[in-house]
Amino acid sequence: MQVGPIDVDFLLTILPILLKKGALLTLELTVEAIIFGTIIGLFIALFKISSIKILNLIGGFYTWVIRGIPLLVQLYILYFGFAYIGIQFSPKTAAVLGLSICGGAYIAEIIRAGIQSIDKGQMEAALSLGMSYTQAMRRVILPQAYRRLLPPMGNEFIALMKDTSLVSIISMTELLRQGIILNSTYFRAMEIYLTVGVIYLFMTTLFIYLINRLEKRLAIYDSN
Repeated sequence: MQVGPIDVDFLLTILPILLKKGALLTLELTVEAIIFGTIIGLFIALFKISSIKILNLIGGFYTWVIRGIPLLVQLYILYFGFAYIGIQFSPKTAAVLGLSICGGAYIAEIIRAGIQSIDKGQMEAALSLGMSYTQAMRRVILPQAYRRLLPPMGNEFIALMKDTSLVSIISMTELLRQGIILNSTYFRAMEIYLTVGVIYLFMTTLFIYLINRLEKRLAIYDSN
């Protein structure tokens, strides 16, 4: 069926392929990058606020280097650069590593700012009650900080989802790469890439909705 310049039958043909072979992998990469990136970010944030100078230097150096090099370049280094010296990562491993390492640097800054926004008296009170620094951070500081972290963390997670499109350059057949493959077969760039864009828009909109719902739930919890 033709609706103006849009061939609906063609869209119905390519949509299942883009969803099954592209969008699912994009979501998988996003979830893995969020999990590992958050773990990396938490440790780097704790390094950056640590009173131990060597940890502080490591945290600062990490965020300086990773935030200063574009993700695309990092992916080239991981996939092509390491292969040159005999360390071969699979495309997926390189993709997850690149997204997690890069995302971790930005998440670290978000967590650091969130932790430092908590009144210092909270830490002092926890220590005066006999808690260790680790216990005070886990039981007192982080539970208060995470509510403040949610909006900026949500933005970073959405950015990670969109950044998955860059892994197409290392042969990962995520959503964008699947669109490129379809276009090399059908040569209908407008319809294919517009559909890819709409799928990305749907996924990010769903993500924003879920984050907003979580924020509202936490706001209700805090008010009680």
